[in-house]
Amino acid sequence: MSGPIYGRVALIGLGLIASSMFWAMRRAGVAGEVTGYARTRATRETARRIGLCDHICESAAEAAEGADLVVLCVPVGAMGLVAAEIAPVLKAGATLTDVGSVKGAVIAAVAPHLPGAVHFVPAHPLAGTEHSGPESGFAELFDNRWCLIVPTQDTDPEPVARLRAFWEALGANVDCMSAEHHDLVLAVTSHAPHLIAYTMVGVADDLRRVTDSEVIKYSAAGFRDFTRIAASDPTMWRDVFLANKDATLEILGRFTEELFALQRAIRTGDGDHLHAYFTRTRAIRRGIIEAGQDTDSPDFGRGAARR
Repeated sequence: MSGPIYGRVALIGLGLIASSMFWAMRRAGVAGEVTGYARTRATRETARRIGLCDHICESAAEAAEGADLVVLCVPVGAMGLVAAEIAPVLKAGATLTDVGSVKGAVIAAVAPHLPGAVHFVPAHPLAGTEHSGPESGFAELFDNRWCLIVPTQDTDPEPVARLRAFWEALGANVDCMSAEHHDLVLAVTSHAPHLIAYTMVGVADDLRRVTDSEVIKYSAAGFRDFTRIAASDPTMWRDVFLANKDATLEILGRFTEELFALQRAIRTGDGDHLHAYFTRTRAIRRGIIEAGQDTDSPDFGRGAARR
């Protein structure tokens, strides 16, 4: 890297993704200065204590003013309000992006507030852990993970190419797609699995014949991994499901059909159907490993939680 891609970057919201972006930016040298803002005073104080960002501001507008790249790292349900707050101070020629896992609803909420001289380039890094907050970030979070850039119809090619170079410098693989296709893909790969995990953990909680201590003590890998997913930030996921309602409901409908077919196979003793189904799904898992998006080690490559 010959020099910074952006002279000044503003991070609005200082959770896992924003804090990881800061440490990855520092590792790659792609930002001259980084400002940050979080809604709560406690989070801002934590960020100052751990040296997160070059300057922690007392408002989103203060952080965004004069920035070449502004990144919305708040829950998707809050992005429209934040965009309205910062729009008057956005620098002409600046790029506004986000890290939300829903794109259609974010574009609809954010775009109307922006002045014409600002480039809006929505994006979504497909990376995360079950941990949240400014202390949970680490520079390697995006290494060999995918970041999806979702240009709008009015987005110029140059800011898209610049943002692509930025995310690649942070360690990510980058691809572009439409907002509609993004939201369908994420409903399959992330949103529906999270909802199923929340449901499975809730079912275990409801089965009073299995005590709480037994659920915790005897958790085998399957249930343990469900609880890892279900530990994700509740505010973020509430907003995701409400914002990506149509695609999530479509995938859940497909899931219900598949589940009924498996119930029928178990009830009727159709071992051939079960074996064929599990063979196909095992191949999908093998494909994920071969693509470098996970490992086949016993702890799935995650090791001890990073703090």
